[in-house]
Amino acid sequence: MLSPKDIDELSTFALRLADAASAVTLPHFRSGLAVDNKRGEYTFDPVTAADRDAEAAIRELIKSHYPSHGIFGEEHGREEGESPLTWVIDPIDGTRSFISGVPLWGTLIALNDGTRPVIGLMDQPYIGERFLGRPGGSELIGKHGRRILRTSQCTKLEDALLGNTDPGMFKEERARAAFREISSRVRLRRFGGDCYFYCLLAAGCIDLVIEASLQPYDIQALMPVIEHAGGIVTTWTGDDPQMGGSVVAAATPELHAAALEILSKAA
Repeated sequence: MLSPKDIDELSTFALRLADAASAVTLPHFRSGLAVDNKRGEYTFDPVTAADRDAEAAIRELIKSHYPSHGIFGEEHGREEGESPLTWVIDPIDGTRSFISGVPLWGTLIALNDGTRPVIGLMDQPYIGERFLGRPGGSELIGKHGRRILRTSQCTKLEDALLGNTDPGMFKEERARAAFREISSRVRLRRFGGDCYFYCLLAAGCIDLVIEASLQPYDIQALMPVIEHAGGIVTTWTGDDPQMGGSVVAAATPELHAAALEILSKAA
């Protein structure tokens, strides 16, 4: 169990990790850098030098300050530590946005205590916004200072604003049908937000985010941000989402239950 002092220290360190990553990513953003495809000929899964080098910078800083901690990152895999504490990293969540010049990508940094993520940070350095979630609350740190985050009070699908990165992530017809049903009932839909939509949910701007095919490093940093702002994030079956898969995040228990009633049938 981490003490309040530990939480303060490690949250501050997470911000330092974000500084290290942004020093790498920002010079590459909108620079026309080369893009590689991790998946091969038929599926485009882009990765850049910015992804790889930003994660390397984060890893170097962790190893120099907390050598006993484990590290699990998208680009360089898992390194077990002597401590149960593990940093879970996605150096650029939203590489498609990054290579398209769209400033909705972010660096995701989570600290998992061996049970679940307890600290989560999403840093969008081009806009200059950081969303930090930790025991005691979630906050937005930006150009206008610090602001406490609270989710909206939306309880009905018909009143909800729904966010999703790309409906193409739903590979099976049952999942596509469930998403279509919810999409047809909400007040408004927005696409292309990557990790930023989850943070807007924590900020009370979006009410519901529904996605699939996530990896642990796609969601773990976002869980504390949402949960400590009053929201709920689970799998489509209502289970712990930290290992990824199909995920739903909602502003209120009532809205979460309404979405889950539809999504659980497709899970």
